[in-house]
Amino acid sequence: MRHPHGLRAAAGAAGGGGYSGDIAVAHGSTPYVSVYPWSSGFGTKYANPATLPAGVVSGVTFSPDGTDIAVAHDTSPYISVYPWSSGFGSKYADPATLPASTGKSAAFSPDGTAIAVAHSGSPYISVYPWSSGFGTKYANPATLPTGDGWSVTFSPDGTDIAVAHNNYLSVYPWSSGFGTKYANPGSFPTVLASGVAFSPDGTDIAVAFISSPYINVYPWSSGFGSKYANPATLPPDDGIGVAFSPDGTAIALAHQDSPWISVYPWSSGFGTKYANPATLPTGTGWSVAFSPDGADIAVAHATSPYISVYPWSSGFGSKYANPATLPKGTSRTVAFSPA
Repeated sequence: MRHPHGLRAAAGAAGGGGYSGDIAVAHGSTPYVSVYPWSSGFGTKYANPATLPAGVVSGVTFSPDGTDIAVAHDTSPYISVYPWSSGFGSKYADPATLPASTGKSAAFSPDGTAIAVAHSGSPYISVYPWSSGFGTKYANPATLPTGDGWSVTFSPDGTDIAVAHNNYLSVYPWSSGFGTKYANPGSFPTVLASGVAFSPDGTDIAVAFISSPYINVYPWSSGFGSKYANPATLPPDDGIGVAFSPDGTAIALAHQDSPWISVYPWSSGFGTKYANPATLPTGTGWSVAFSPDGADIAVAHATSPYISVYPWSSGFGSKYANPATLPKGTSRTVAFSPA
């Protein structure tokens, strides 16, 4: 994979939905994370946190209730979490046991009682109890992922945890700790996987990875089913970020090479790829996210303006105007706050 690294006032085209919240972008230069009010367009960027992340941020996520924001970054302590209330509060104390190395991705459990970090260096995944601060790190899984963790997510019901890593994917039962790793799927390419996502109902799991067909999707029911057929129109190059729409009727992949983002109808299989947006993202797509109401789709990408957002209604609308204050450097992750 050719990794480069190592909003209230409406602006832009007509469209979008009733969601008003915040949109966060993780990026490669200081202040490393930028957050904006969002309401069918970018508002004025919020002030930076008083204590900036210590280095390049690759992952950003909000807690399920929207009261905290977490960033995974490449310099110790590798994970930073802040209270969030239309702005950053004072950074929480670091965990007593830090992740081993570069933080790539962070995820809260659906009930907000745990926070997971995918990172470089064994054990590649670290999970902590969360209650307005870090608890004592949970024991590592008995069977570790087999390379650097790139993306981590919990299933919608919180009973499973998946980590995409250098040798594809590991999924475990989760109940205040790791259960025995699920068997690998029958179709298991031993290549770097950068993204993983469960469908909103938890019945499918999608993996973005660095060899053709660049995206695999499997039925999920406490284990992998047989891989769904590949889309008729494949993405053009390495898959990096993947997301389902909130209603589960679309699946989006951020990837290398133009058009940088590919979206397909989803109904227990891929439909015919949607037309590309009229105004493409301007470089490698690193991450994709739908707004909680499904009416907008955001792509974090490698070249200025680093973030592109479009109305979404079974296809791309006209791109919203760029934020007045752009993110600084390659944007690696984008996340909307909960509705």
